Amino acid sequence: MFTRILIANRGEIACRIAQTARAMGVETVAVYSDADAGARHVRMADHAVHIGGAAPADSYLRGDRIIAGALETGAQAIHPGYGFLSENPDFVAAVAKAGLVFIGPSADAIRAMGLKDAAKALMEKAGVPVVPGYHGADQDAAVLARAADDIGYPVMIKAVAGGGGKGMRLVDAAGDFQEALASARAEARTAFGNDAVLIEKYIQHPRHIEVQVFGDGERAVHLFERDCSLQRRHQKVIEEAPAPDMTEAVRAAMGDAAVRAAIAIGYKGAGTVEFIVDGTGGLRADGFWFMEMNTRLQVEHPVTEAITGVDLVAWQVRVAAGQGLPLAQGDLTITGHAFEARLYAEDVAGGFLPATGTLAHLAFPDGVRADSGVETGDEISPFYDPMIAKLVVHGPDRATALADLSRALGDTQVAGTVTNLGFLKALADHAGFRAGQVDTGLIARDLDRLIARQDAPPAVVAQAVLAAAGLPDGSLAGFTLWEPLTRSVDLRLNDQDIAAKLVVQADQATVGWGDHRVSVARDRRGWQVGSRACLRHGDQITVFGAPSYVFTIPDPLARAVDGAAGGDRVAAPMPGLVQAVSVAAGDTVAAGARLCVLEAMKMEYVLRAPRAGVVAALGVKAGDQVAAGVTLVTLEAESEDI
Repeated sequence: MFTRILIANRGEIACRIAQTARAMGVETVAVYSDADAGARHVRMADHAVHIGGAAPADSYLRGDRIIAGALETGAQAIHPGYGFLSENPDFVAAVAKAGLVFIGPSADAIRAMGLKDAAKALMEKAGVPVVPGYHGADQDAAVLARAADDIGYPVMIKAVAGGGGKGMRLVDAAGDFQEALASARAEARTAFGNDAVLIEKYIQHPRHIEVQVFGDGERAVHLFERDCSLQRRHQKVIEEAPAPDMTEAVRAAMGDAAVRAAIAIGYKGAGTVEFIVDGTGGLRADGFWFMEMNTRLQVEHPVTEAITGVDLVAWQVRVAAGQGLPLAQGDLTITGHAFEARLYAEDVAGGFLPATGTLAHLAFPDGVRADSGVETGDEISPFYDPMIAKLVVHGPDRATALADLSRALGDTQVAGTVTNLGFLKALADHAGFRAGQVDTGLIARDLDRLIARQDAPPAVVAQAVLAAAGLPDGSLAGFTLWEPLTRSVDLRLNDQDIAAKLVVQADQATVGWGDHRVSVARDRRGWQVGSRACLRHGDQITVFGAPSYVFTIPDPLARAVDGAAGGDRVAAPMPGLVQAVSVAAGDTVAAGARLCVLEAMKMEYVLRAPRAGVVAALGVKAGDQVAAGVTLVTLEAESEDI
């Protein structure tokens, strides 16, 4: 067994690996960038090595520096986590050349599954069903367009390298194909350094079901399935295990196919075989097809651990150290049901844009597994994935586990950045999802309802007013000669101004705004209004719950410039890299025209013209790194009739 391993990753997965290693008596070495010097994964490790600048290309993708760090600290093996270098066969080969052990599959196994077109051909030979499509080497745009016509729309364009939803575009009609192809290629080129794509038939009512496999290089077992159908822009949102409505016959067929896939490439370690499943009329043994194999640990592995009682990271370490599979297929069983929800710093109402910020407060309820790479006081960096935590619950059956997930989301407290917490809670409470009616189109169909903002209840507004006035500790009663103390409190919620009056007399107070009046009493515990927790941080007040509400105490001096940009300026909605600029000064553009492409937090965002007009000036060029709010494109002011 190893005595010391290096974790070539960051965030929640690095923390999760360190936790298991500590339980096994194995020391850990963390690596960190300039942006992560004080990160939680660094604090958890026994040793730490600085490997470069904040950008992944300068640090977490520098295999040479990571290997040097392992050698310098006496680590015997490297665990890659997921993402970054976890599926880079050249890195795996370099690790072996340096005399170290890579905790994962061989370079050959990764290469075999690294390109989706070659992987599908290999799977066909192994007897694994694959989706109809074009996997050819000819990447001419006209050839790809003809292939899409032959397959029949809708089709899916997929980058042959990588995963995580990058380089993927759904195309409904032939007229949209070329723009979608260009966008998919550009994103794939940036993410994977390879812009080759394949074309597949798009299943109209698809479910995404994947099977966890584990091999020791000769034998392999499966640890049952996970349903990952709740997705947004091909990114998983809530996962569960086992899959709803799964029959033993279909489970056996999918499990056997996944094991055949693993054995075909001599797989060693943890991997996931992903299938697309036709959900029309229920699950069938002939209704699933191979999509890809992820030759690493998956983000959603905790739900498999919950239902099997297996620590997959411990298995990875033991098998990499030369031990055989800890259990045979017949020894593995399913107990209960589990869910995982991915909590992100993102602006749901603003189109799920990634967000940054310093966590003024972060707390999770008891009885929930919360895998997180951050704590209160930590920063959500613009350089990396904005995940805050994965919340995992396990119960005796699906209904109980889903109810536990809903409660856990309602009791989770985050302040200091916008999050998707309310969106996750709405999903957990969705009637169709509760009934097990899941497919990859559920979120898109009900998106408006799932992201709808809710008006704050009067008690919540009153609680925010008390916090803004400094009343929570009961110290503001003050003194007036003949009348109760009265003061004005201005707040802002969801772009709406709230002008409140607070009247305090002894142990009684009244909060009024518009047509609302809320009476509040004070006892030995303080001012009592509602049952929600509340936190003031800077000029913001967060009232926690399901959903949480974030109020802003407006700066009067800032009101004069609020909205000054109007419709003439297109600004960066977040920090990012300008990947492409599609217009030049003097160009005439239509409303909705593509202006530029911003890459941020591993995703591509197309920024479009807010109105028809003429481009007056460009504030950036391709390759520029910009901060949030920077002007990218300025349109000429619209003429006014006099």
